[in-house]
Amino acid sequence: MNETVNKYLAAGYITGLKKILHMKRMISLLIIPGICFKTFSQTPLEKFEFVNFSKVNITDDFWKPKIDKVATVTMAACIYQTEVKTPRIRNFEKVARNTGEKFEGLFYDDSDVYKALEAMSYALKTHPDSSLEKKADDWIDKIAAAQLPDGYLDTYFTLTDLKKRWTNIEAHEDYNAGHLIEAAVAYYNVTGKRKLLDVAIRFANHIDSTFRLSNRKWFSGHEEIELALVKLYKVTKNDRYLKLADWYLQQRGQGGIYTYGKTWFTPAYWQDLKPVKDQTEITGHAVRAMYLYTGAADVAAQTGDAGYMNAMQKVWEDVVYRNMYITGGIGSAGDNEGFSKDYDLPNEDAYCETCASVGMVLWNQRMCQLTGDSKYVDVLERSLYNGALDGLSLSGDRFFYDNVLASNGQHQRREWFGTACCPSNIARLVTSVGNYIYGKSDDGIWINLFAGSNTKLNIKGTDVLVQTQTNYPWDGQVKLSIDPSKKSKFKVYVRIPGWYSGNTVPGNLYSVVNNVTEKKPEFKLNGKQVFYTIENGYAVIENNWNKGDVLDFNFAMEPEKIRAGSAVKYDEGRIALQRGPIVYCVEGADNKDGVWNLIFPENVTLRPVEYKVLNEKVVALQGEFNSAAPGNDGKEIKMVKRSVTAIPYYCWANRGANAMQVWLPEKVKEVKINYQSKYEDGGNY
Repeated sequence: MNETVNKYLAAGYITGLKKILHMKRMISLLIIPGICFKTFSQTPLEKFEFVNFSKVNITDDFWKPKIDKVATVTMAACIYQTEVKTPRIRNFEKVARNTGEKFEGLFYDDSDVYKALEAMSYALKTHPDSSLEKKADDWIDKIAAAQLPDGYLDTYFTLTDLKKRWTNIEAHEDYNAGHLIEAAVAYYNVTGKRKLLDVAIRFANHIDSTFRLSNRKWFSGHEEIELALVKLYKVTKNDRYLKLADWYLQQRGQGGIYTYGKTWFTPAYWQDLKPVKDQTEITGHAVRAMYLYTGAADVAAQTGDAGYMNAMQKVWEDVVYRNMYITGGIGSAGDNEGFSKDYDLPNEDAYCETCASVGMVLWNQRMCQLTGDSKYVDVLERSLYNGALDGLSLSGDRFFYDNVLASNGQHQRREWFGTACCPSNIARLVTSVGNYIYGKSDDGIWINLFAGSNTKLNIKGTDVLVQTQTNYPWDGQVKLSIDPSKKSKFKVYVRIPGWYSGNTVPGNLYSVVNNVTEKKPEFKLNGKQVFYTIENGYAVIENNWNKGDVLDFNFAMEPEKIRAGSAVKYDEGRIALQRGPIVYCVEGADNKDGVWNLIFPENVTLRPVEYKVLNEKVVALQGEFNSAAPGNDGKEIKMVKRSVTAIPYYCWANRGANAMQVWLPEKVKEVKINYQSKYEDGGNY
């Protein structure tokens, strides 16, 4: 019996089985037609499960227009760049023709096709479009035609030298495979079509047969496949892929499998200094690190391996306590696209890759799911609304690769990049933002982010319609409708945002100026105040819920002045502005007399005002600031009062070349004489 089952498991499928006998543990039956697999015996660690975006309908005035714009404008830009302007799709066509044509582009370009397909999948759910689905099917046909008989799929090596495949950990083959898997799972979940999923399964089987062998050393130079394999495991229930994800994690920290000459290719660059379970500090390339630790959290959640979880908590603290920008961006250094040393957080030279902020969203979601601790969603929210969203223009067709916190006007959004990971990455994040709003556990419903939306959940055998009405992030008033099909007792967990409680971020890296006490929100059920307890930053309301119940609460938003810890020398003597989850900046387009010559007065009153940046309706902050200006004779500096407008950070650089600052000085420290820029009037103070 064992030999028969294992033979079919190795092939990736079992057909026609009605029962599998008990061996040492149960083997679960078919989930996808034609496939049946056994599962790990460990107990999962998850406190709750986030509700998939496909089950969440977003209706609000903040996210829905952005989702619609990505589904139309951004996807059109991605398709044009992928199919027409660059050779990414052509490479797949060349492989299928098999006539000796040469590869064009960069060796990891396949991944951009897959990320675009994943974003197309999410867009099809939120914005059904038969022409977009047809385009996706056309791409999938070309991808499938390029797959080799043994399951291998990588256009670079197939068109250049197939003998060199799997010889260089920095060649991104398994990184490309990971994004293929993610796209395949997304497209299957949205459309039910299996073609790309079958391609991904064959490639995953090829990788497993190639590497998960005795004494075989290997790891992915660019992590991604680890988290993707867990997604494949979840959709197929084949623990072969979960074991392969775990195998990839276990390869790190073993040493001795790379000899590449570039100076930044070091164990630290690849998060390879120690085995994953022994790691305590963040190192190297920021995006790779985020994908690795997301994968480790995913494996921990499915296998119950607390070793990964313990390591993830220590590394997370190193990131958030010492290496994160106020925007939730990470990775300050451009030379390695990642981390340098603790508290090294320059502003004008910040790197903060958009993909790294996307990775922060993914990783913190998994950490919250594992622990049920709201601090992880606090960081997720910060990265989402600021560091990540800044990567997408208001028009939907211009992008930032790196996201600085100060500029003299030299930073501008671009329509595409040679390495084009960021456009499709921010596209797939925005279209799948529903992934991060609701959660469910055996005992109740979790409200993590606040966005106008609705979903239907089954709690303790009862269907419950949940609807959120809010003008968040501009207003903290939230109306939550809980509508069970029948009277039912369960808990509702509502995250109390850290910014509301006076905790700007977990740890002491940033803090509110003159913050005195933590606020405690009031919850009203059908108009009457209701008792709640607090667990790990969530307000927990247990009730016998009836049809039509309404829970009201308000996280009142006030402009906050934020100061960095003394170890962050770049921000010494400076103040940043925040309201709710939104970080603000001052930009030249709103402040015609310049932004570099402003001095933040100690007792300034900041007024929230309705404002527009192009067609984006926002809440801006306005106040009277001190400003350094030349005297009448040009031989001295005088201080004058100026009305200043600060806008949400994610909105900047949408109106042409502009100077910008997030951190504003509290006093003059230096004056640069005769300094003039075509972007900015005035000096640098």
